[in-house]
Amino acid sequence: MSFSMNFTVDLDEDRRLMNVKIYGIWKRETARSYHDEFREVAQPLVGKEWAKIINLSNWRPSYPEMDKVIGDHMRWSKKNGNTLAIYIIDNPVTKNQLKKMFSHGSTGPISKMVKSREEAEKILVEHGFK
Repeated sequence: MSFSMNFTVDLDEDRRLMNVKIYGIWKRETARSYHDEFREVAQPLVGKEWAKIINLSNWRPSYPEMDKVIGDHMRWSKKNGNTLAIYIIDNPVTKNQLKKMFSHGSTGPISKMVKSREEAEKILVEHGFK
């Protein structure tokens, strides 16, 4: 497990699942640090099909400069085996920012937005991540 003041990244290798929690307001540097840490933790999954749950309940609207960095991160994830990305989110403002990142990363088709971990788990199981 990896932890910073702005995110945690945890790998469940048996389920082929990345669990992420995002906190606070992000700048470009925060997004880059996250991407670097995520790539390191996710290495055992690269080349396989895998999923991720990103809990954005404590994420706040962030600087637009980070949208491209996270869009690039989403593109990297998809290119390296991510077939399902589930975002736990309920803030309409952050939802709009997240949708911009989906567009930049071309990940709309594999991305789902839900309001709870329970909903996310149901989708995971439906897609074979038990």
